[in-house]
Amino acid sequence: MKRYLLFTVFASGMTTLAAELAAGRLIGNVFGTSNLVWASIIGLILIYLTFGYFLGGKWADENPTAGAMYRILAWGAFTVGLVPYVAGPVLKFAATGFEALEVGVMAGSFIAVLILFIVPITLLGTISPFAIRLSVDDPTKSGQISGQIYAISTLGSFIGTFLPTLILIPTIGTKLTFFAFGIFLLTVALIGLARFASRREALKLIWMPVVLVAVAILSAGQSLKNSSGQVYETESAYNYIQVVQQSGYTLLKLNDGQGDHSFYHPDSLQYVGPGPWEQFSVGPFFYAERKPQDVQRMAIVGLAAGTAARQATAIYGDDLAIDGFELDDQIVEVGREYFGMNLPNLTVHIGDGRLNLERSPHKYDIIAVDAYRPPYIPPHMTTREFFEIVAAHLEDDGVLTLNVGSTPGDRRLIDGLATTMATQFPSIHVMDIPGTLNTMIFATKQPTSRDDFTRNLVALGTDPNTHPLLVNAMSATFANFKDGYETTTVFTDDLAPIEWIVNDMVVSFVLQGGLEFLQ
Repeated sequence: MKRYLLFTVFASGMTTLAAELAAGRLIGNVFGTSNLVWASIIGLILIYLTFGYFLGGKWADENPTAGAMYRILAWGAFTVGLVPYVAGPVLKFAATGFEALEVGVMAGSFIAVLILFIVPITLLGTISPFAIRLSVDDPTKSGQISGQIYAISTLGSFIGTFLPTLILIPTIGTKLTFFAFGIFLLTVALIGLARFASRREALKLIWMPVVLVAVAILSAGQSLKNSSGQVYETESAYNYIQVVQQSGYTLLKLNDGQGDHSFYHPDSLQYVGPGPWEQFSVGPFFYAERKPQDVQRMAIVGLAAGTAARQATAIYGDDLAIDGFELDDQIVEVGREYFGMNLPNLTVHIGDGRLNLERSPHKYDIIAVDAYRPPYIPPHMTTREFFEIVAAHLEDDGVLTLNVGSTPGDRRLIDGLATTMATQFPSIHVMDIPGTLNTMIFATKQPTSRDDFTRNLVALGTDPNTHPLLVNAMSATFANFKDGYETTTVFTDDLAPIEWIVNDMVVSFVLQGGLEFLQ
């Protein structure tokens, strides 16, 4: 019995952590994956486990039998497998509410989904104390046995950390990940019930896997959001990815669906209204008498589906060599399939943007950073050390262009980034994109002025060989310059209070009934 009991504890620990990580994806598809969301998930699941440990010890003392433990485990496994299907209608309702940012719907649905986990996680939490009670037959070895069981459970949790995120969710999706772990643990429970109670007791619960299989079959092929114009959705190791077509444009949406991360139109290079993507190409013209043909190489950190690369290629020509750094390989596949991201001058590098940029053997005329979108800001790409790497990979007359979001009246994030960038770059220029919450920060490696930018705009605007997209983008930049920034904290690898700033921005913005963050 002892070996199977230890295997049961291992399986329960693995399923608990797998359910926690899968819960992050299930909820993140609608509410995003900010640290606010993760803090809520982790905190509540720890509370549920606390309830489970307490109840498990109490129930084990009242009924110290293997049959009782495996019945509890069966119910825990069954409800784990059932969670994503029960949550489906709530999530769809929440997705609709979140598109309009109806705070009441958001909060209610978020809490409702988290409440769904109270039953399975609490029940799974009862298993370790129950197993200790069943294993202790010699009080002098109770400490040794307790340590062994918690060690086995933790080892299972270790496996459950990597298996869903690296293998199952990208391969079979979130719903089937819950289903797979639920069926696996339910099998363990029924076998244990048959071995240590009776086959009759196990047969009483045989309806559980039947119900889970039936629900999974009936729910197969159902999309999570089914937004208007949706043509494709998938899940990767990092994102819920959605492709939507509206008014002839193809749009890339990620996770909660707020904002457009890329766009494509076969006959147009400019999205309806101003966007951030074309602004990445105007940075070199802060230098005096700069010509488009002077720009030879560009890096894009946060390539997404390639909108900025496509526009830069149109402006500078096919001779412009572009290195695109993108963390999510699934987004790259979507870009090639739906967004025309098959440019011969574009080399895609999969992996972390900071690491790959640091490893790059090239120097660039333009480095574009498009990896921020509150509340999704990687702190390691906001620091003085990161901008040191950027500066080292720029030509002497190179420029860094960074896209960052803000909220009305709150420019702390912009000011902090500009202050940090100024430690490595002598000139900083800021412009707000009208009609959005996007701000572009231009940092040049040599001292530059807006006057030179203005003169270049006039010269290029009268040159018939200049691509109209460049003139339009430069005109938008000129018309929306901001008068500097407030000097604040320098972000470093050791201390970059990004989460503190962004969380405060997000909460204040939502409570004020704010709309969409940025593109």
